[in-house]
Amino acid sequence: MSNDAQPLGERYIAVQESEEFGDLRRTFRGFVFPVTAFFLAWYFLYVLLSMFAHDFMSTKVFGNINIGVILGLGQFVTTFAITIIYVRWASRVLDPKAEAVFDQVGAIVPEED
Repeated sequence: MSNDAQPLGERYIAVQESEEFGDLRRTFRGFVFPVTAFFLAWYFLYVLLSMFAHDFMSTKVFGNINIGVILGLGQFVTTFAITIIYVRWASRVLDPKAEAVFDQVGAIVPEED
């Protein structure tokens, strides 16, 4: 099937309905949804502890550093860690599947008038 024979809209639909694209989306969702759920649970735990567990969050660990500060900084660490993990995972797992989709359907370039 030549891409030149199909109008642009039909080529987009063909890509969307292809097995390779479906596999790519399932793989993406299989990583992103659980990681997002984990991070949101971790974030809301931090917020709820800050709101309702003042004594626990103000427990000093060393010097003037308390559990609240450590957990707050942990939010930044978690964000960067998730980003690094995602980039490595995407390069290893997602990119080859995206290339398979591209190879199967070819480049979709808008037709010039």
